[in-house]
Amino acid sequence: MITYWQQNDGKLLKIKKEELDETQRTWVDARVVTRDDVELLQEEYKIDPEHILDILDPDELSRLEDGDTYILTILRLPFYDPAAETQYSTVPLGIIIKENCIITICWTDCEVLKDFSMGRVKGITLSDFPAFIMRLLGRANMTFLRYLKEINRRSAAIQNELQLAVENREIMQLLGLEKSLVYFTTSLKSNQLLLEKYRKTKLIKLDYEDMDWLDDVEIDSHQAIEMADTYRNVLLGVTDAFDSVINNNLNMYMKRLSILNIIMMVPTFITSFWGMNIELPLVKYGKWSVLILSGLCLFSIFVTNFILGIMERRYPKARKEQTIKIKQKRKERKNARRLKSIEAALLE
Repeated sequence: MITYWQQNDGKLLKIKKEELDETQRTWVDARVVTRDDVELLQEEYKIDPEHILDILDPDELSRLEDGDTYILTILRLPFYDPAAETQYSTVPLGIIIKENCIITICWTDCEVLKDFSMGRVKGITLSDFPAFIMRLLGRANMTFLRYLKEINRRSAAIQNELQLAVENREIMQLLGLEKSLVYFTTSLKSNQLLLEKYRKTKLIKLDYEDMDWLDDVEIDSHQAIEMADTYRNVLLGVTDAFDSVINNNLNMYMKRLSILNIIMMVPTFITSFWGMNIELPLVKYGKWSVLILSGLCLFSIFVTNFILGIMERRYPKARKEQTIKIKQKRKERKNARRLKSIEAALLE
């Protein structure tokens, strides 16, 4: 979908293509582009098809390039999709400056572009295309920082859930957040290299005000990179700690099963040995053999309980408290599911 924007009295106005004023500067906003949109951009604005393919490539990194009749900039923007496996990711945005138009091309609709089109960003001006790009980069960094804080809050909530009960769903959520932080770190570093190229290049002339904005954007970019690296390192440490906890719990269960197997091997060995065509040693005692066998069974039960009691004393009381908390948490989840089902039934 392609929309056209022009500025009047400092406000961006959405204008139909046939009503555009050719004397004014225009922002051509192409989002969720289709094949027809790509063909229109190629024919009307003479954009190289390879550049459009690069912009629509989800793995394309940020760069600045001269396209003969236009200047191409590709940068990475944060993107949130609640239905995706990895909810927080990044997408490439192509910015093309050609004569009196600035064209933005993106294969999806992200929050940064929505903020621009809905007037949430102050100080937007189409009369200065470099300033427009600086505002876009600044808004992208702000969105990166906000998403990083949300990732940190989600990570803390999942860690609290895992302290009560280690489940596969929470572990997969942590892995998804870790993947998001990897995407953010890579994209932020790529945008940082783009900012350094903007400072050195002669393709785009930056005035004094644009240089001030560039300095502010670089500061925000460095902050976002440090936050992403810090959160990623913390998350890696947390996942390693929970891996150790899972392995420790598995070793404890295996130790108990080994002791039970050793205890059960004794009566199994006796019954298998005397189950052959051999006369049983207690046959001579007649009715007393039943009492002797019963006494041996009671003695073995007593020994087993004694050994299990010694094992239980080795574990702290916090273990029992933890099991109680787990049961309470499960009850709360069941009650929450029941309330959701009741609310859904009432809404229907």
